[in-house]
Amino acid sequence: MLLGDWERIFKTAYNRSMKKIYGIIGDPVAHSLSPVMHNAAFKKLGMDAIYLAFRVSPEEVGDAIRGAKSLGIAGLNVTIPLKEKALSFVDAEEVAKKIGAVNTIDFSSGTPAGYNTDGIGSLRILKEVVGEINGKNVLILGAGGAAKAISFYLDAEGARVTIANRTREKAAQLVSKLRNADFISLGVELEKRIEDSNILINATSVGMHPNEDATLVNAYLMHPDLVVFDIVYNPLETKLLREAKRAGVKKIVDGVKMLVYQGAASFKIWTKKEPPIETMENAVRDALSHGSS
Repeated sequence: MLLGDWERIFKTAYNRSMKKIYGIIGDPVAHSLSPVMHNAAFKKLGMDAIYLAFRVSPEEVGDAIRGAKSLGIAGLNVTIPLKEKALSFVDAEEVAKKIGAVNTIDFSSGTPAGYNTDGIGSLRILKEVVGEINGKNVLILGAGGAAKAISFYLDAEGARVTIANRTREKAAQLVSKLRNADFISLGVELEKRIEDSNILINATSVGMHPNEDATLVNAYLMHPDLVVFDIVYNPLETKLLREAKRAGVKKIVDGVKMLVYQGAASFKIWTKKEPPIETMENAVRDALSHGSS
């Protein structure tokens, strides 16, 4: 069957049901709980909509975005490793352009519009946990799309940001766009920087299901007054967070809040409705507690 035939069938079914379709693209994407979260929100608000997961390789990002628009999909989330590549195929907001990555695409205006809500989610979480961000020393592991978003928002709040990444060139490129930041390699410098840090954020996929025994930082490197925040939410308690507990860290933040807050921002962009945040968080935590992958 030709692609055009699939498009006609999809559009016919879509027009008959009038159900709005949203989704997430990534590779891998089967682990994502965004469908659980958003479908719970749609149900809570009585919306005739559905949210699906689509596996898309980095080479197919442009085709996927163009195809989603053609097929009448209302909005997409974008996850690793596609956030930076997707920027080339949307009309991105200024913040997303500065970050160099998008995690949300809205098709309501005809031209795909790109946004980045990762930084919004992380900032909201950290303000809840530590209060004032200005003057805090924040060590961010990674220099990809999520790290960029988080570092831009924290830098704007007055935090002193250090980027730790395996590739120094990528870290240096990110730091050059920030006001008060530097970078180190993931190696011997890490121990000293963690000692001097108030907040440690894992903005990589290390420790994500199914590689649940992986971590970039072990307990012996941490101190009890450190805030440890892992953006990975599956598993709910990552190896990094288990190590933080072993080190006696008092404030530990899992990735569910990050998922929920960035997802809530996407939800509002797409639907113009206030997202039922408690419902969304409960749905994710319930799925994780029952071993959903």
